[in-house]
Amino acid sequence: MKRTQALFSTFAAISIAIPATAEVKLPQIFGSHMVLQRDAALHIWGTAEAGEKVSVQIAGRKANTMAGDDGSWSVDLPSMKTDGRTHKLTVKGKNEIVLENILVGDVWIGSGQSNMEWQLRSTEKSNEFIAAADHPRIRLFHIPKKTTKEPANDVNAAWKPCTPANVPTFSAALYHFGRIIEADQNIPIGLINSSWGGSPIEPWIVTATGSGEMYNGMIAPITDFPVTGSIWYQGETNVINKNGLAYTGKMKDLIEGWRSVFDNKGMPFYFVQIAPWDNGGYAAGQLPALWEAQTATLKLPNTGMAVITDIVHNLKDIHPQNKHDVGDRLARWALAKHYKKKEVVYSGPIYKAMRVEKNRIRIAFAHLGGGLRTRDGGELNEFTIAGADGNFVDAQAKIDGKFVVVQSDEVPSPTQVRFGWHRVAQPNLINAAGLPASPFQTENWTGGTGE
Repeated sequence: MKRTQALFSTFAAISIAIPATAEVKLPQIFGSHMVLQRDAALHIWGTAEAGEKVSVQIAGRKANTMAGDDGSWSVDLPSMKTDGRTHKLTVKGKNEIVLENILVGDVWIGSGQSNMEWQLRSTEKSNEFIAAADHPRIRLFHIPKKTTKEPANDVNAAWKPCTPANVPTFSAALYHFGRIIEADQNIPIGLINSSWGGSPIEPWIVTATGSGEMYNGMIAPITDFPVTGSIWYQGETNVINKNGLAYTGKMKDLIEGWRSVFDNKGMPFYFVQIAPWDNGGYAAGQLPALWEAQTATLKLPNTGMAVITDIVHNLKDIHPQNKHDVGDRLARWALAKHYKKKEVVYSGPIYKAMRVEKNRIRIAFAHLGGGLRTRDGGELNEFTIAGADGNFVDAQAKIDGKFVVVQSDEVPSPTQVRFGWHRVAQPNLINAAGLPASPFQTENWTGGTGE
């Protein structure tokens, strides 16, 4: 993996020699039924006997090379456009490899912990979605769980067509995301699931000074395979670990590290703001602090955040069963930001600014999406207000055009507001597109807006 190894150029000792072999071989990321990333140079690599001549051919593109002393070889072929056709990749040395039914389109990675890993068969409306999952242009690649001390060379996985037989055990959130993108954009979509239930963020991170063991085993082997972008659903374990606002820096390291090793500086990275959860595993204040850290991640370019406070039907379940809306909300960010669909409303209201007006506070939001509303048609809920003493009380909140005005007779001189600022919050503020507002607090707020 040339880019992974380049990231560790000052640590040359970690470079892994590829054992020589008498046969030409490809890593498992190359296979029949795969999707190749459109408009990206085709980098194809593998192993052979030292000094063996290797030829590679696909769609009229050809290249020849020779395996090095360590048995490794690679070629670069011109990029391909989406053409609606299937293709065949042929690799010849002393033996011949033929891969068939290959499409050219966009490839997306889904990663994180159990809510990304969560299988389609275990979600709401699973029977309905599985029965309808006959999508010839969607291809699935599930990377099994593996940790390694150093960046690995390969994964034990295979590309599969998206069918009712193959999709039940695949990531539900990633499937729904890909399903929506494929239908809207009318292009092939490759989906790579690389997730691990219960994992914190740290083992997925790669920086110039080191890499986590899940990154090494489950991401490093595919970093030379061009992709469009990534979606991410993780954070629960870091709440339990009481990381709070420190999660901002961890997300920054994750995103910038992946962009570096995939050699894609502007790679889209869309993530889920984790759901409310009524369990003692979350210490007081830790979930809201991580929500703020996730919102702060929106300051990084080409990022997006799906808010899901409104689709949790059982607050005792850390795995909300509605994954189709999760996929839809992630896809909205991709359609609006990456695919440049201006008409797509991609976020609910996100706190932008506040102004004290005597005995009340006026709140401004990004992503009005046609106007502010309440989900249930009732009065706004989950707003609290405080003065300089920091003693928060329930507030009356009203929509005033593009703003929300918050006040309480108990706080004649308010200084700050909180909204949905506890671990079981399910506030009812939405925009006209039906997307929920993200929780926030106004005191030294660090969040971004993703505009």
